[in-house]
Amino acid sequence: MAIELTEDLLARATKIQVLLMDVDGVLTDGRLYNIPFPDGKILETKAFDSQDGIALQWLSWNNIATGVISGRISPATEERAGQSKMKYVYQGHIEKIPILEEILKDAQVAPENVAFIGDDFTDVVIFNRVGLSFSTANAREEVKRSSHYTTAAKGGEGAVREVCEILLKAKGLWPSILKKYEIHG
Repeated sequence: MAIELTEDLLARATKIQVLLMDVDGVLTDGRLYNIPFPDGKILETKAFDSQDGIALQWLSWNNIATGVISGRISPATEERAGQSKMKYVYQGHIEKIPILEEILKDAQVAPENVAFIGDDFTDVVIFNRVGLSFSTANAREEVKRSSHYTTAAKGGEGAVREVCEILLKAKGLWPSILKKYEIHG
């Protein structure tokens, strides 16, 4: 269950200019599908939530950069990042601190202007270095205790969408999203 959106959390959210995330267990449910070909080669794929993708595009429209830092390398992740208009795509990096530092330098933002979504131990080191940290409902308990907020949704089932909506609402941008789709109130 998600915790309450506190004033502190919303104040942190208003400062966010970059949203970064892990992939497996955050953008996906963590399952990897290995599909064998007749020649013995294996194709690895994974499933992504479509509502996460559109929400990431909304952030892009509102000048909030997004990106992934993942320990695994996957063509499916590269494709999903492109579809979702992500600016930063780092794969094959279990040690995430140097990547965060590179992104901070490129984006020219302070750590307090970055949010990160994670689900496992390798993500906590990033939680400790950014302004706002989110864990998914399916995250390890130790990870949940280390984050500012735990989503109600699991990874691959709308957790990223939930975080995007929190950021857009905190920044006062949500009404413009609703208006674009002719949704009232």
